Amino acid sequence: MWIDTHCHLDAAEFAAEEDAVAASALQQGVTMIVIPAVARDNFATVAALAHKHVNCTYGLGIHPIFVPQAQEGDLAAMRVAVEVAMNDPRFVAIGEIGLDFFVPALTTPAMREKQEFFYIEQLKIARDFGLPVLLHVRKSQDSILKYLRRIKVAGGIAHAFNGSVQQAETFIDLGFKLGFGGAMTFTRALQIRRLAATLPLASIVLETDAPDISPAWLHPQRNSPEQLPRIGQILAELRDMQVTAIAEITSANALAAMPRLAAIT
Repeated sequence: MWIDTHCHLDAAEFAAEEDAVAASALQQGVTMIVIPAVARDNFATVAALAHKHVNCTYGLGIHPIFVPQAQEGDLAAMRVAVEVAMNDPRFVAIGEIGLDFFVPALTTPAMREKQEFFYIEQLKIARDFGLPVLLHVRKSQDSILKYLRRIKVAGGIAHAFNGSVQQAETFIDLGFKLGFGGAMTFTRALQIRRLAATLPLASIVLETDAPDISPAWLHPQRNSPEQLPRIGQILAELRDMQVTAIAEITSANALAAMPRLAAIT
């Protein structure tokens, strides 16, 4: 069993192919895919996909890249949507939320402030409903951690982790798992591969972030959740382990990070 803890199956790159992609992933042993929302206007889309496919679940959140267009009222709408979704077994997390200090347009003082406001308010929603969070941490690990210390949430995943050992240890101490995917498959990605090889395996989950972050053998083509087993093979090689053990342990880690996911597997 493999679990793709982060896949944007609703993205335009998969238009009209979602059914085939989900089915192909299942054939490859990817028994569960988590589809995070990115904006208020795709909440219904990710939920519908999760209900259409036996191996799909979803999260609700406003991605930092979509914060510039977001309105404060979207947060109130999200709180209502989450309250309703608590009755839906396919709803497993708050996400994708976080901070992005890599994209230049998001690094102006005003936009950093707006990002932080939306991040904080979404952490509060996660806290209030006892839900884990799927975190976007691009060039923002320390700021992400600052607010996690202030607003206690039920753990979650630092998606596409690419920070320092110290930052990794802090996320782990706060009850988070760390997401590794396609970036780990590039031999030049020395820091990510070092982290994947040496961090406690109990803290690692696998993801594709499809259609983005394609693995080395696919880049620059569209990524897909069916690539997850081969990504897992790379982790097995880095850790000198059997791939079956990697599948078992990373899947167990994903279920620990998202208890609602564990309830339906």
